[in-house]
Order: sequence, then C-alpha cells, then structure tokens
Amino acid sequence: MEKEEKKNELVEIKGSLTAVLVLVTLVSTFGSSFQYGYNVASVNSPSPFMKDFYNETIIYRSGSSISNSFLSLLWSLTVSLYPLGGLIGSLMVGPLVNKIGRKGTLLFNNIFSIIPAILMGTSVLSKSFEVIIASRLVIGICAGLSSNVVPMYLGEMSPKNLRGGIGVMPQLMITIGILMAQIFGIRFILGNTEGWPILLGITGIPAVFELLSLPFFPESPRYTLLHKGKEGKAKKALQRLRACEDVDDEIEEMYLEDQSEKSEGQLSVKNLCSFRPLRWQLICIIALNMGQQLSGINAVYYYADSIYLSAGVEANTVQYVTVATGAVNVVMTLAAETVSWMPYLSIACIITYVIGHAIGPSPIPYVITTEMFRQASRPSAFMVAGSVHWLSNFIVGLIFEFLMQGLGSYCFILFACICLATFIFIYIVVPETKGKTFLEVSQLMAKRNGIEERPEFQDLNTTLHETPLEKNDCINLKQL
Repeated sequence: MEKEEKKNELVEIKGSLTAVLVLVTLVSTFGSSFQYGYNVASVNSPSPFMKDFYNETIIYRSGSSISNSFLSLLWSLTVSLYPLGGLIGSLMVGPLVNKIGRKGTLLFNNIFSIIPAILMGTSVLSKSFEVIIASRLVIGICAGLSSNVVPMYLGEMSPKNLRGGIGVMPQLMITIGILMAQIFGIRFILGNTEGWPILLGITGIPAVFELLSLPFFPESPRYTLLHKGKEGKAKKALQRLRACEDVDDEIEEMYLEDQSEKSEGQLSVKNLCSFRPLRWQLICIIALNMGQQLSGINAVYYYADSIYLSAGVEANTVQYVTVATGAVNVVMTLAAETVSWMPYLSIACIITYVIGHAIGPSPIPYVITTEMFRQASRPSAFMVAGSVHWLSNFIVGLIFEFLMQGLGSYCFILFACICLATFIFIYIVVPETKGKTFLEVSQLMAKRNGIEERPEFQDLNTTLHETPLEKNDCINLKQL
C-alpha cells in the first residue's frame, strides 16, 4: 500500500506544470510561433501605403506607373509567397530535426527571421520593393519550420496529462502575434506612410530574444534518448522539466515506445505514405490541415480590411474592427448590402467564424500530429502536415483577392462547404487522444488500419502502467 501511494505521488509530481516547462514554452512560442502570426497580419493594414511604394518605385525607375492588374499581381505575390515559404520550411523539418535536434532547429531558424526583418525594415531606404517580396518568402520558411517544430518540441517535453494544454500554446501565441500586428497597424501607430517599414521589421525582435534565451533550456528528452542514445543527458533534462529526481518510469516508457516501433525504422516521407500501420493517421492529419487552411481563415487576416470594406464598413472604422477580430481570436483560443444593418451583421458573422476556428480547427491539428505519431515517424508526419498546411494557405492567399473581385462575399460559401466536409470527417474518423500516451494512441488507431499491435508490447504497456519496471527490466527492454 505504501509503495502504491509513493508511485501515485511520483506520477502526480511528474505531471505537474513546473517553472522550467512554463518558461521553455513561453520562450519557444514567443520566439517562433508569435512570428508566424505576426507576419500573417503585418501586411494587411499598411497595404495601401505599400502598394503606393511599389508604384512610386517603378515610376522612379521607369517614369511611368503600372496598371492596377499588375499591381494586384505584385500584391498577391507579396501575400502568397509567405505561405509558399512556409511550404519550403515544412519540407526542411524532417532533415533538420533529426540532424540538429528540435531546439537546434529553432535556434537555426532565427536566421530566416532576422535577415528578412532587416531587409524589409530598410526597403524604403534601398528603394526596392523586390526585397519585400523576397523577404516574405524567406520569413515564410521561418514560419514553416516553427509551426511544425515548436509543437513537436513542446509535445515531446510535456507530460501526457498536460500535452493538450501546452499544445494549444503555439496557436495562442500565433493569435497574439496576429493581434499585435493589427494593433501596430493602426494608422496613428505604425500603419502609415512612415511607419510601415518599422512594422515589418519588428518581426526580428522575437527571433533575437529566442536566440539569446533558448540555449539555457534543454533539448527534447525523447530526441536526446532515442536519437542520440544519451540516457544520462535525457534523464537530466527530464529532471529539470519535471522538478523531480525520479524520472525512471518516463525513461522506461520512452524505451517501450522505441521498441514497439522498431519494425517501422526511421520512416521517410515516401515510406510513411505507403506504410499501412500509419495509413489512417496520415489521412487524418492531411484532412485536418486542409480543413484548417481551406476554411479561408487566413484570408480574413491577409485581406481583413478589404473584406470589411466590401461589407460596407466605413474606411475610418475598418482598422479598429480588424483589431477587434484579432482580439476575439486570442480570447476564444483561450476558451454589403444596401441594408443599413448589414455591415454589423457581416462583422458579427466574421467574428463568429473566427471564434469557431479558434476553439478547434486552429490549434488541434498540431496536437493531433504530435499524438498520433511516434518518434520514428513524427518528423516525416510533421513534414507532410506542414506541407499540406502551407500549400493550402498559399492557394487561399494567392486566389482570394481574385475570388473577392469575381464573387464578392459569396466566395465564403465555398469555404463553408469545406468546413462542413471537415466536420463530418472529424466526427466519423478522428479518435479522442486526450490523456493517452503515444503508444496508446497508436494502439487505438491499429484497428482502423486493419492491424494489431504486437502482443508482447501490449503486455509490456500493461506492465508499465501496473508495476514500475526495475533497472534490470529497463536494460532488457533496450536489448529486445
């Protein structure tokens, strides 16, 4: 009885929210995820002044202005090259996280933020709008890496009972980044002729902060143990994260996961796409990420001012409505017509739309990707999920302005149909993963994939939950 009470006490301690875990979550999400959100919305408010700069630069060089259609094309590229960069960044996730680790990738990734921040901030001085367009591509690479690596890093460091809550933090910081860009974009702050280069350059500040702060925190213990084979270093990292000396049970659970997936090997993207035991996990993350982005949510942030103007909102009021939309997004992540009242109905509908997205479709795909895949397949899974995410984002960013010109507000009917299809898929296919270990989630999906987990590992998983493994048992597990 005394032994059982001690065991329960240890589990409770290991599952607590420690200071180190809180700080590493804040540093990594502010340094990386915040930038993703900030750069989604940073070009929305100053778009009229940036377009004027594009036109003035061409007049300065050639003596003649450009057509509206060509200016629209340049602006569509400015917006859509950001998610295209995100797609490139997603394709870099697997090689980088396996080569230099999760923390190492986040530190390296800051290069893709600091350099474009400097270039965009000095674009007026250099009289070059091309550096803005190119920088949007490069900073998109930063966003593509961070949107995949931060959830992976935090998910691997979090105890299973806190994984869902901590997994929401990257998305929360993304929404805060969107809100801050919208606030800075108000006309009397930085959303004006003189201020917009500073607005774009601010994105480098979180990167510098992360570059200076993250080295003081540990690498993912799972990566350190299972990829590098450094048990002592992994144990020290876990002890810091859990504020507890006894982390043997968690180390043994990692070995159990490692042994249960030995037959998979280190899966490449190509192998993952043809690997039957992970077929439905892969289908789930593809559907979730497509539904997340093809819902049109980022169109609201890329083109918020244009949407509200077309709905009949007065030009002087638009910037404040946009900020209100961003504020609602933050709060809910934590939890035109000729008719005179139609603009207000449009505002209410868009805010409701943002609320619905913030509650589930926005943060959950990242959590699900972490939980549905184990160590050997997780990097490739994030590459696939991130590629689908950013490709869908790119499509929306590229075509939305033309959809608005052709269909007006009716283009959102298309997005509504996609949202309905995603809802039906989630209801029928996606399982509940709350409070389950990575191995338990894998066993949950085995039946849908038409396979069974190997019996010896089912027995080992039961043993791990019922009785603490002795040191010799741990050694035997490593030698299976």
